[in-house]
Amino acid sequence: MANADLLGKYQPQPSAQYGVQIASWLLLCCVLILAMIVLGGITRLTGSGLSMVEWGPITGTVPPLNESQWEATFRNYQQYPEYQKVNRSMTLAEFKSIFWVEYAHRLLGRTIGLVFFVPFIYFLVRRRIGWALAPKLVTMFILGALQGLLGWFMVKSGLIDEPRVSAYRLTAHLALAAIIYGYVLWVALGLLFPKAENDYQHVKSTRRFSFVVTGVIGIMIISGGFVAGTRAGFAFNTFPLMNGMLIPDGILAMKPVWPNFFENIATVQFDHRLIAYSLCILIPAFCYYVHRTGVVTRTRVATYVLLITLVIQVSLGIATLLLIVPAGLSATHQAGAFALLTVSLFINHELRGRSKKL
Repeated sequence: MANADLLGKYQPQPSAQYGVQIASWLLLCCVLILAMIVLGGITRLTGSGLSMVEWGPITGTVPPLNESQWEATFRNYQQYPEYQKVNRSMTLAEFKSIFWVEYAHRLLGRTIGLVFFVPFIYFLVRRRIGWALAPKLVTMFILGALQGLLGWFMVKSGLIDEPRVSAYRLTAHLALAAIIYGYVLWVALGLLFPKAENDYQHVKSTRRFSFVVTGVIGIMIISGGFVAGTRAGFAFNTFPLMNGMLIPDGILAMKPVWPNFFENIATVQFDHRLIAYSLCILIPAFCYYVHRTGVVTRTRVATYVLLITLVIQVSLGIATLLLIVPAGLSATHQAGAFALLTVSLFINHELRGRSKKL
Protein backbone atom coordinates (compact mmCIF):
# COMPACT_ATOMS: atom_id res chain seq x y z
CA MET A 1 0.00 0.00 0.00
CA ALA A 2 2.87 2.32 0.87
CA ASN A 3 4.48 1.60 -2.49
CA ALA A 4 1.19 2.42 -4.23
CA ASP A 5 0.98 5.72 -2.38
CA LEU A 6 4.57 6.54 -3.33
CA LEU A 7 3.88 5.77 -6.97
CA GLY A 8 0.74 7.83 -6.78
CA LYS A 9 2.65 10.86 -5.58
CA TYR A 10 5.13 10.55 -8.44
CA GLN A 11 3.14 11.63 -11.44
CA PRO A 12 5.58 12.18 -14.31
CA GLN A 13 4.69 15.05 -16.59
CA PRO A 14 6.56 14.33 -19.83
CA SER A 15 6.08 16.80 -22.65
CA ALA A 16 7.61 17.53 -26.03
CA GLN A 17 9.73 20.25 -24.41
CA TYR A 18 11.07 17.91 -21.75
CA GLY A 19 11.69 15.25 -24.40
CA VAL A 20 13.98 17.61 -26.29
CA GLN A 21 15.78 18.52 -23.07
CA ILE A 22 16.35 14.89 -22.13
CA ALA A 23 17.37 14.00 -25.69
CA SER A 24 19.91 16.85 -25.71
CA TRP A 25 21.37 15.52 -22.46
CA LEU A 26 21.57 11.99 -23.85
CA LEU A 27 23.21 13.22 -27.07
CA LEU A 28 25.81 15.03 -24.94
CA CYS A 29 26.46 11.69 -23.25
CA CYS A 30 26.86 10.12 -26.71
CA VAL A 31 29.48 12.73 -27.64
CA LEU A 32 31.38 12.04 -24.43
CA ILE A 33 31.16 8.27 -24.96
CA LEU A 34 32.55 8.69 -28.46
CA ALA A 35 35.38 10.86 -27.08
CA MET A 36 36.04 8.13 -24.51
CA ILE A 37 36.27 5.50 -27.26
CA VAL A 38 38.68 7.61 -29.33
CA LEU A 39 40.80 8.44 -26.29
CA GLY A 40 40.85 4.74 -25.43
CA GLY A 41 42.34 4.06 -28.86
CA ILE A 42 45.00 6.73 -28.32
CA THR A 43 45.73 5.25 -24.89
CA ARG A 44 46.35 1.86 -26.46
CA LEU A 45 48.43 3.18 -29.37
CA THR A 46 50.67 5.28 -27.12
CA GLY A 47 51.32 2.35 -24.78
CA SER A 48 49.68 4.19 -21.89
CA GLY A 49 46.97 1.75 -20.86
CA LEU A 50 49.00 -0.12 -18.23
CA SER A 51 50.61 2.92 -16.61
CA MET A 52 48.01 3.05 -13.82
CA VAL A 53 48.31 -0.29 -12.04
CA GLU A 54 45.54 0.34 -9.50
CA TRP A 55 41.88 0.97 -10.18
CA GLY A 56 40.87 3.28 -7.33
CA PRO A 57 37.38 4.32 -8.51
CA ILE A 58 37.37 7.14 -5.93
CA THR A 59 41.00 7.66 -4.87
CA GLY A 60 42.19 7.31 -8.48
CA THR A 61 40.46 10.59 -9.32
CA VAL A 62 43.33 12.52 -7.70
CA PRO A 63 46.68 12.24 -9.56
CA PRO A 64 50.11 12.51 -7.91
CA LEU A 65 50.44 16.07 -6.64
CA ASN A 66 54.13 16.36 -5.79
CA GLU A 67 57.46 14.79 -6.71
CA SER A 68 57.47 12.26 -3.89
CA GLN A 69 54.02 11.02 -4.91
CA TRP A 70 55.17 10.75 -8.52
CA GLU A 71 58.20 8.71 -7.46
CA ALA A 72 56.02 6.39 -5.36
CA THR A 73 53.62 5.91 -8.30
CA PHE A 74 56.54 5.20 -10.62
CA ARG A 75 58.01 2.65 -8.18
CA ASN A 76 54.65 0.92 -8.07
CA TYR A 77 54.58 0.76 -11.88
CA GLN A 78 58.09 -0.75 -11.85
CA GLN A 79 56.76 -3.84 -10.05
CA TYR A 80 54.75 -4.91 -13.09
CA PRO A 81 55.61 -6.70 -16.37
CA GLU A 82 55.37 -3.70 -18.70
CA TYR A 83 58.22 -1.90 -16.97
CA GLN A 84 60.24 -5.06 -16.35
CA LYS A 85 59.95 -6.45 -19.90
CA VAL A 86 59.45 -3.37 -22.09
CA ASN A 87 60.25 -0.09 -20.36
CA ARG A 88 63.24 -0.77 -18.08
CA SER A 89 65.04 2.31 -19.41
CA MET A 90 62.03 4.58 -18.86
CA THR A 91 62.61 7.80 -16.91
CA LEU A 92 60.15 9.43 -14.54
CA ALA A 93 59.44 12.15 -17.13
CA GLU A 94 58.62 9.49 -19.75
CA PHE A 95 56.40 7.69 -17.26
CA LYS A 96 54.48 10.90 -16.61
CA SER A 97 53.75 11.27 -20.32
CA ILE A 98 51.99 7.89 -20.54
CA PHE A 99 50.40 8.22 -17.10
CA TRP A 100 48.60 11.43 -18.06
CA VAL A 101 47.03 9.80 -21.14
CA GLU A 102 45.61 6.90 -19.13
CA TYR A 103 44.58 9.28 -16.35
CA ALA A 104 42.67 11.43 -18.85
CA HIS A 105 40.92 8.30 -20.14
CA ARG A 106 39.81 7.25 -16.68
CA LEU A 107 38.86 10.77 -15.64
CA LEU A 108 36.68 11.12 -18.73
CA GLY A 109 34.94 7.88 -17.78
CA ARG A 110 34.14 9.27 -14.32
CA THR A 111 33.02 12.54 -15.91
CA ILE A 112 30.56 10.66 -18.12
CA GLY A 113 29.16 9.01 -15.00
CA LEU A 114 28.56 12.42 -13.40
CA VAL A 115 27.18 13.99 -16.58
CA PHE A 116 24.69 11.14 -16.75
CA PHE A 117 23.81 10.77 -13.05
CA VAL A 118 23.31 14.40 -11.99
CA PRO A 119 20.83 15.38 -14.76
CA PHE A 120 19.08 12.02 -14.29
CA ILE A 121 18.39 12.85 -10.65
CA TYR A 122 17.31 16.38 -11.64
CA PHE A 123 14.85 15.16 -14.28
CA LEU A 124 13.59 12.48 -11.90
CA VAL A 125 12.97 14.93 -9.03
CA ARG A 126 11.29 17.40 -11.39
CA ARG A 127 9.03 14.57 -12.66
CA ARG A 128 10.07 14.97 -16.26
CA ILE A 129 10.81 11.30 -16.92
CA GLY A 130 7.90 9.19 -18.20
CA TRP A 131 7.23 5.68 -16.92
CA ALA A 132 8.40 4.07 -20.18
CA LEU A 133 11.66 6.03 -20.19
CA ALA A 134 12.77 5.51 -16.57
CA PRO A 135 13.85 1.82 -16.86
CA LYS A 136 15.80 2.63 -20.02
CA LEU A 137 17.78 5.30 -18.19
CA VAL A 138 18.43 2.94 -15.28
CA THR A 139 19.65 0.34 -17.78
CA MET A 140 22.08 2.90 -19.22
CA PHE A 141 23.49 3.60 -15.76
CA ILE A 142 23.94 -0.12 -15.03
CA LEU A 143 25.65 -0.70 -18.38
CA GLY A 144 27.99 2.23 -17.67
CA ALA A 145 28.95 0.76 -14.30
CA LEU A 146 29.56 -2.64 -15.92
CA GLN A 147 31.75 -0.94 -18.54
CA GLY A 148 33.95 0.49 -15.79
CA LEU A 149 34.34 -2.97 -14.25
CA LEU A 150 35.08 -4.51 -17.63
CA GLY A 151 37.69 -1.84 -18.31
CA TRP A 152 39.57 -2.74 -15.13
CA PHE A 153 39.14 -6.47 -15.90
CA MET A 154 40.82 -5.74 -19.26
CA VAL A 155 43.71 -3.80 -17.68
CA LYS A 156 44.32 -6.56 -15.13
CA SER A 157 45.03 -9.01 -17.95
CA GLY A 158 48.17 -6.99 -18.79
CA LEU A 159 49.44 -6.80 -15.22
CA ILE A 160 50.08 -10.49 -14.62
CA ASP A 161 52.60 -12.13 -16.95
CA GLU A 162 52.61 -10.46 -20.35
CA PRO A 163 52.55 -6.64 -20.67
CA ARG A 164 49.64 -6.70 -23.09
CA VAL A 165 45.92 -6.76 -22.42
CA SER A 166 43.87 -9.70 -23.64
CA ALA A 167 42.51 -9.17 -27.16
CA TYR A 168 39.29 -10.86 -26.03
CA ARG A 169 38.84 -8.50 -23.08
CA LEU A 170 39.78 -5.45 -25.15
CA THR A 171 37.22 -6.40 -27.80
CA ALA A 172 34.55 -7.06 -25.17
CA HIS A 173 35.29 -3.59 -23.71
CA LEU A 174 34.94 -2.00 -27.16
CA ALA A 175 31.79 -3.99 -27.98
CA LEU A 176 30.09 -2.94 -24.74
CA ALA A 177 31.03 0.68 -25.46
CA ALA A 178 29.35 0.33 -28.87
CA ILE A 179 26.25 -1.20 -27.26
CA ILE A 180 26.00 1.62 -24.71
CA TYR A 181 26.56 4.27 -27.37
CA GLY A 182 23.99 2.74 -29.68
CA TYR A 183 21.41 2.31 -26.92
CA VAL A 184 21.74 5.88 -25.62
CA LEU A 185 21.55 7.22 -29.18
CA TRP A 186 18.48 5.12 -29.98
CA VAL A 187 16.60 6.37 -26.92
CA ALA A 188 17.57 9.98 -27.73
CA LEU A 189 16.30 9.57 -31.29
CA GLY A 190 13.02 8.22 -29.92
CA LEU A 191 12.58 11.42 -27.92
CA LEU A 192 13.48 13.69 -30.82
CA PHE A 193 11.42 11.80 -33.41
CA PRO A 194 8.60 10.08 -31.48
CA LYS A 195 6.46 9.58 -34.58
CA ALA A 196 7.55 7.42 -37.48
CA GLU A 197 7.40 9.42 -40.73
CA ASN A 198 7.71 6.45 -43.08
CA ASP A 199 4.89 4.05 -43.84
CA TYR A 200 6.03 0.95 -41.96
CA GLN A 201 4.20 -1.53 -44.18
CA HIS A 202 5.60 0.11 -47.30
CA VAL A 203 9.22 -0.01 -46.14
CA LYS A 204 9.23 -3.30 -44.19
CA SER A 205 11.78 -4.98 -46.49
CA THR A 206 13.91 -1.82 -46.52
CA ARG A 207 13.95 -1.93 -42.72
CA ARG A 208 15.25 -5.50 -42.74
CA PHE A 209 17.96 -4.52 -45.20
CA SER A 210 18.96 -1.58 -42.97
CA PHE A 211 19.35 -3.84 -39.94
CA VAL A 212 21.58 -6.18 -41.93
CA VAL A 213 23.81 -3.21 -42.80
CA THR A 214 23.95 -2.14 -39.15
CA GLY A 215 24.73 -5.71 -38.09
CA VAL A 216 27.70 -5.89 -40.46
CA ILE A 217 28.94 -2.51 -39.19
CA GLY A 218 28.76 -3.93 -35.66
CA ILE A 219 30.74 -6.99 -36.74
CA MET A 220 33.31 -4.67 -38.32
CA ILE A 221 33.72 -2.80 -35.02
CA ILE A 222 34.23 -6.09 -33.16
CA SER A 223 36.71 -7.20 -35.81
CA GLY A 224 38.55 -3.91 -35.33
CA GLY A 225 38.85 -4.75 -31.63
CA PHE A 226 40.70 -7.96 -32.48
CA VAL A 227 42.88 -6.08 -34.99
CA ALA A 228 43.84 -3.71 -32.16
CA GLY A 229 44.25 -6.46 -29.59
CA THR A 230 46.56 -8.56 -31.76
CA ARG A 231 48.32 -5.52 -33.28
CA ALA A 232 47.42 -6.96 -36.68
CA GLY A 233 47.48 -3.48 -38.23
CA PHE A 234 51.27 -3.43 -37.97
CA ALA A 235 51.55 -6.41 -40.34
CA PHE A 236 50.75 -6.75 -44.07
CA ASN A 237 50.99 -3.00 -44.63
CA THR A 238 50.16 -3.18 -48.33
CA PHE A 239 46.94 -2.71 -50.24
CA PRO A 240 44.94 -4.16 -51.96
CA LEU A 241 47.01 -7.36 -51.65
CA MET A 242 48.48 -8.63 -48.39
CA ASN A 243 52.22 -8.69 -49.08
CA GLY A 244 51.53 -9.60 -52.70
CA MET A 245 48.87 -12.23 -51.98
CA LEU A 246 45.10 -12.12 -52.11
CA ILE A 247 44.95 -14.66 -49.28
CA PRO A 248 48.10 -14.65 -47.11
CA ASP A 249 49.97 -17.76 -46.09
CA GLY A 250 49.29 -19.23 -42.68
CA ILE A 251 45.73 -17.97 -42.53
CA LEU A 252 44.60 -21.21 -40.84
CA ALA A 253 47.91 -22.22 -39.26
CA MET A 254 46.57 -22.63 -35.73
CA LYS A 255 45.00 -25.87 -34.60
CA PRO A 256 42.14 -26.13 -33.83
CA VAL A 257 40.90 -23.77 -36.51
CA TRP A 258 38.69 -21.40 -34.48
CA PRO A 259 41.48 -19.44 -32.65
CA ASN A 260 42.78 -18.27 -36.04
CA PHE A 261 39.83 -15.87 -36.32
CA PHE A 262 40.73 -14.14 -33.05
CA GLU A 263 44.47 -14.67 -32.50
CA ASN A 264 46.16 -15.26 -35.87
CA ILE A 265 47.37 -11.85 -37.14
CA ALA A 266 47.01 -12.81 -40.81
CA THR A 267 43.47 -14.12 -40.34
CA VAL A 268 42.35 -11.22 -38.15
CA GLN A 269 43.48 -8.62 -40.66
CA PHE A 270 42.13 -10.61 -43.63
CA ASP A 271 38.72 -10.88 -41.94
CA HIS A 272 38.67 -7.15 -41.21
CA ARG A 273 39.39 -6.39 -44.86
CA LEU A 274 36.73 -8.87 -45.96
CA ILE A 275 34.10 -7.20 -43.76
CA ALA A 276 35.07 -3.80 -45.21
CA TYR A 277 34.70 -5.19 -48.74
CA SER A 278 31.26 -6.53 -47.75
CA LEU A 279 30.19 -3.07 -46.63
CA CYS A 280 31.48 -1.62 -49.90
CA ILE A 281 28.92 -3.83 -51.63
CA LEU A 282 26.10 -3.71 -49.09
CA ILE A 283 25.87 0.05 -48.49
CA PRO A 284 25.77 1.16 -52.16
CA ALA A 285 23.20 -1.58 -52.81
CA PHE A 286 21.19 -0.37 -49.83
CA CYS A 287 21.31 3.23 -51.05
CA TYR A 288 20.09 2.16 -54.48
CA TYR A 289 17.31 0.07 -52.90
CA VAL A 290 16.18 2.96 -50.69
CA HIS A 291 16.21 5.35 -53.65
CA ARG A 292 13.63 3.16 -55.38
CA THR A 293 11.27 3.01 -52.38
CA GLY A 294 8.81 5.56 -51.08
CA VAL A 295 10.75 6.70 -48.02
CA VAL A 296 10.64 10.33 -46.91
CA THR A 297 13.39 12.71 -48.03
CA ARG A 298 15.09 12.79 -44.62
CA THR A 299 15.60 9.04 -44.70
CA ARG A 300 16.85 9.10 -48.28
CA VAL A 301 19.38 11.84 -47.48
CA ALA A 302 20.62 9.82 -44.50
CA THR A 303 21.43 6.91 -46.82
CA TYR A 304 23.55 9.21 -48.98
CA VAL A 305 25.35 10.41 -45.83
CA LEU A 306 25.96 6.75 -44.97
CA LEU A 307 27.56 6.17 -48.38
CA ILE A 308 29.80 9.25 -48.05
CA THR A 309 30.81 8.17 -44.53
CA LEU A 310 31.74 4.74 -45.88
CA VAL A 311 34.02 6.26 -48.53
CA ILE A 312 35.76 8.39 -45.89
CA GLN A 313 36.08 5.45 -43.49
CA VAL A 314 37.55 3.10 -46.11
CA SER A 315 40.03 5.81 -47.14
CA LEU A 316 41.04 6.28 -43.50
CA GLY A 317 41.46 2.53 -43.09
CA ILE A 318 43.71 2.21 -46.14
CA ALA A 319 45.80 5.22 -45.09
CA THR A 320 46.13 3.85 -41.53
CA LEU A 321 47.36 0.54 -42.90
CA LEU A 322 49.82 1.95 -45.44
CA LEU A 323 51.28 4.46 -42.96
CA ILE A 324 51.67 1.68 -40.35
CA VAL A 325 49.10 2.80 -37.82
CA PRO A 326 49.97 6.37 -36.75
CA ALA A 327 48.10 7.11 -33.52
CA GLY A 328 46.11 10.14 -34.71
CA LEU A 329 45.00 8.56 -37.96
CA SER A 330 44.15 5.28 -36.29
CA ALA A 331 42.01 7.04 -33.68
CA THR A 332 40.23 8.93 -36.48
CA HIS A 333 39.59 5.62 -38.24
CA GLN A 334 38.06 4.26 -35.04
CA ALA A 335 35.84 7.34 -34.80
CA GLY A 336 34.84 6.76 -38.43
CA ALA A 337 33.50 3.33 -37.55
CA PHE A 338 31.22 4.90 -34.96
CA ALA A 339 30.18 7.58 -37.45
CA LEU A 340 28.99 4.75 -39.71
CA LEU A 341 27.19 3.16 -36.77
CA THR A 342 25.54 6.48 -35.90
CA VAL A 343 24.16 7.10 -39.39
CA SER A 344 23.01 3.50 -39.80
CA LEU A 345 21.18 3.59 -36.45
CA PHE A 346 19.48 6.83 -37.49
CA ILE A 347 18.30 5.12 -40.67
CA ASN A 348 17.09 2.10 -38.67
CA HIS A 349 15.15 4.48 -36.45
CA GLU A 350 13.64 6.24 -39.45
CA LEU A 351 12.37 2.91 -40.75
CA ARG A 352 10.99 1.64 -37.44
CA GLY A 353 7.36 0.82 -36.62
CA ARG A 354 5.10 3.19 -34.75
CA SER A 355 6.75 4.31 -31.52
CA LYS A 356 5.24 4.32 -28.05
CA LYS A 357 5.09 7.56 -26.13
CA LEU A 358 8.01 8.01 -23.74
